[in-house]
Amino acid sequence: MKTRTTLFAYGAAGLAFLSGAVAFGQENGFNPQAMATAGVFMTVFMVIGIGLYVYMALALQTIAGKTNTENGWLAWIPIANLILMLNIAKKPMWWIILCLIPLVNIVILIPIWMAIAEARQKPSWWGIMVIVPIMNLVMPGYLAWAQ
Repeated sequence: MKTRTTLFAYGAAGLAFLSGAVAFGQENGFNPQAMATAGVFMTVFMVIGIGLYVYMALALQTIAGKTNTENGWLAWIPIANLILMLNIAKKPMWWIILCLIPLVNIVILIPIWMAIAEARQKPSWWGIMVIVPIMNLVMPGYLAWAQ
């Protein structure tokens, strides 16, 4: 019972894993501590992922507002935010197909972000920052909240 109470402290996501692990016990090959640790890592990564999604959606919605693009709320819907990006960049709608193809999307997002930067009266080379690891997080915020 002590193991069960200790494991509840590991987080809400870990709790789903732990309930099954404690019921079977370690004799069946389950390690409750390892499963709790995995639950904690999953929780942390999920919180970070949600935070990044909110940041990107707010930035895209702000960019849409500053460029007078209609339907800025589309930034919050996963595939619809690509439509919003294409509207801001004034690119054809069929480019959304290219955005959904793996590896091609990396190449096609560069001219889209370059056009978004130009729509915000910033240098177009800011669009290239989408392929630079840390700058791809800074760039949408700069385009959204810089003067």
